Amino acid sequence: MRGTETTSPSSPFQHEETGRDAAPQFVLPLVARIERAEPPARTDALETAARAVLVLLSDERAAGEGEWAQAVRDWQDARIRKVVRRARGAEWRRAEALPGITVTGAHAEVRVFPPVPLDGWPKDLARLQVSGTELDDPEPPPAPEAGRPVLWLNPELEMSAGKKMAQVGHGAQLAWWELSEEERATWRAAGFPLAVRTAEPAAWKALTRSGLPVVHDAGFTEIAPGETVVAEGGSRFCPLPRERRP
Repeated sequence: MRGTETTSPSSPFQHEETGRDAAPQFVLPLVARIERAEPPARTDALETAARAVLVLLSDERAAGEGEWAQAVRDWQDARIRKVVRRARGAEWRRAEALPGITVTGAHAEVRVFPPVPLDGWPKDLARLQVSGTELDDPEPPPAPEAGRPVLWLNPELEMSAGKKMAQVGHGAQLAWWELSEEERATWRAAGFPLAVRTAEPAAWKALTRSGLPVVHDAGFTEIAPGETVVAEGGSRFCPLPRERRP
């Protein structure tokens, strides 16, 4: 959601606070398809949004001299902002006509777009609503599949589904920054398998102290500043160290 930032101690994009604030501000737009008759399940939407961020980061257009590369660099050199909006019907069709990538889950669909200036959204995206992303799981999600990385949500926070989509997208990005090119390629080839779950209260503090990437929200929307997501690597994909070394 708007105003959220993340940084990773080992990220090549980290700057001093004043540097990030002084840079031109960009935002990564994500649009979730939420039809009235058949909205996606909450966890499916969250996992699809996280994967959408990874798909964008790994796309050849976002690297090197690709057509989106400069926008991605400008976005990552400032505060790392993501905004999730919803679309249905004709709104979704207009969004699909714009340059971007649609990522699908079990039933969820999320379209991710190259970063845009904070106040320079394409009109067909700017008119979409941020509210209305309230989603439910018909039944509690099962335990994460063995070997998959997990994005653990802070159990003490109440957030809309849209806000959570942005937060797990941040968590996926922090995990991506930690990986070697070989590890990224392996994860991408598998389709970026991952899980999103809410941590048990007793486990949350240990997760935040484990040395794993932690998302810190700037507190501009919905919640006070603080920790929202911890990215835990899997045994098969996205291996992350438990302890950072200087």
